[in-house]
Amino acid sequence: MTVSRTIRVVQVLLTLTALEFFGPAIRDTGHSHLLNGEWVGHARVHLMWLLGFMVCSGVANLYFIWRKKSPKLPDLYLSFIWQGCNLVGFWIAIIFVKTYGGAIVDLRYHVRIFGIDENVLGS
Repeated sequence: MTVSRTIRVVQVLLTLTALEFFGPAIRDTGHSHLLNGEWVGHARVHLMWLLGFMVCSGVANLYFIWRKKSPKLPDLYLSFIWQGCNLVGFWIAIIFVKTYGGAIVDLRYHVRIFGIDENVLGS
């Protein structure tokens, strides 16, 4: 495989994984999260901040993945590391969920896909 073809494959794969940045903005802006009246207003501000950051991160990732620049590898490494930070942050939240009284699943809103919670499957 040529270098340019390898880079194209990496671009496509990073684009697919960059979609992870947009999922929460689509899924969490409804009554289960952002518009949930049971949440205190300040918690919703933090969620909106996080969602805004994630969407901006997704757009920035797509920019770095596809902009025409040479050499291309530093941009792809940046996108890879950025996406890795997003996933590590998610798993930190999961690992420490008991320490802050969180819940991974809210059966009123979340669904299971192939027997796996959508939050875990989506990560």
